[in-house]
Amino acid sequence: MLKTAKSLSRLGTESAFEVLARAGKLSQQGRDIINLGIGQPDFRTPENIVEAGIKALRDGHHGYTPANGIPALREAVAADLHRRHGAEVNPDNVVVQPGGKPTMFFAVLMFGEPGTEIMYPNPGFPIYESVIRYSGATPVPIALKEENGFAFDADAVLAQITDKTRLIIINSPANPTGGVTPKEEIDKLVAGLAKHPDVALLSDEIYSQMLYGGREHVSLLNYPEIRDRLIMLDGWSKTYAMTGWRLGYAVWPDSLVADVTRLCINDHSCVNAATQYAGLEALTGPQTAVTDMVAAFDRRREIIVRELNALPGFRCADCAGAFYAFPNIEGTGLTARQAQDRFLNEAGVATVAGTSFGAWGEGYLRFSYANSVENIEEALRRIGKLL
Repeated sequence: MLKTAKSLSRLGTESAFEVLARAGKLSQQGRDIINLGIGQPDFRTPENIVEAGIKALRDGHHGYTPANGIPALREAVAADLHRRHGAEVNPDNVVVQPGGKPTMFFAVLMFGEPGTEIMYPNPGFPIYESVIRYSGATPVPIALKEENGFAFDADAVLAQITDKTRLIIINSPANPTGGVTPKEEIDKLVAGLAKHPDVALLSDEIYSQMLYGGREHVSLLNYPEIRDRLIMLDGWSKTYAMTGWRLGYAVWPDSLVADVTRLCINDHSCVNAATQYAGLEALTGPQTAVTDMVAAFDRRREIIVRELNALPGFRCADCAGAFYAFPNIEGTGLTARQAQDRFLNEAGVATVAGTSFGAWGEGYLRFSYANSVENIEEALRRIGKLL
C-alpha cells in the first residue's frame, strides 16, 4: 500500500467544482439542472482576444517564454494598473502565472510554516484556508459579518495580529459574499499596520472591475507605505471571461520577485505562450465587452437580490461587487449543506453551501448570477416551489 505524505491530508478542495461535477452527473442522467453554483461568466471570451490567441499560434509562438511572463504583457499590465488605479508599477514586479491560485499558493508557502499564523477572510475563497493548513501554519479567520455588509472590520483585524502573524489575506470585492470593504476601513488597516512592519499582505483583487451602485475599487497598490510588503493579485479570468485560458498575474514587492520567479520555474516553467498574447490583446484592445458584461451582471444582481428576498426564510443583503449573492437562509430551518443538497436534488438548482467557504458561512448559500436572467428567475421559482 502506498504511503503518501501526511501534509496531503491538510489540503482541502473547492466545493464549487464538486457541486459542478454532481450537477453534470445529474444532467447526464437527463435532469434539467440550472447551475448557479460555479463562479464562471456565462459569456464567451471576446472574439478579438480569441483571434489574438489563434494568431499567436499561427505566428509560431510555440516555445517557452520567460518564467515571469513575456515583457510586452508585463508592460501592458503595468499600464493597465496605472490607467485603472493611477498606480505606478514597474513591469519587473509583475509576474504572470497560470491563473490566480498560483499566487495564493506561492505567497502562503513563502510565509507559512509550523509555528506561524496567517489571517484570511471567512467566509472566503476556500483555497486560502486549504493552502494555509497545507503549509503547516495556523489559519486565523477574519470574520466577515452580514451586519457589516461582509466587509472586514479593520480594528478587529489589527487586534488579531500576534508575534506569530506572517501574512494577512484580504479580498475585496469578495468571493463568496459579494461584499466590498469601504475605503475608510482599508485606510484604518493600513495605518494600523505601521506598528507591524514584519506582516505581509496579499490583496486578492480579481473582481476589481465588478462593482455596482457607483462604487469605486480601492486598490492597495495606492498605499505607498505598504508597497514593500504587498502582493496584489488580479487577472483575466473574470473580467474578460477567460476562466479556461488560465491566466493571472500579481504585483510583487522588490524583495520577493526573485523568490516567486524561482517558484514559477520549479512549478510550471512558464505560462502558455499563445495565452499570453491573448491576454495582451485583452488589456490593449477595446474594453467594450467588459463594460457590457458588468452592465449585464448589474441587471442580474438587481433581479436575484429582489427574488431571493421574496423566498420564504431568506434574506439577502445588497451585493456590492463580484457576481455572487450570499443570502441568509436561517429562516428556512435548513443548514447550509442541507439546503445545497435539497435544492440540487429536488429542485434541480446548483448552489454552494456557505460552509464551503468557512465556518462563518453556516446559515448562508452562495448563488452565482453569472447566468442568464431567464435561468435565474426559473431557478428561484423552483426553489420557492420546493420551500
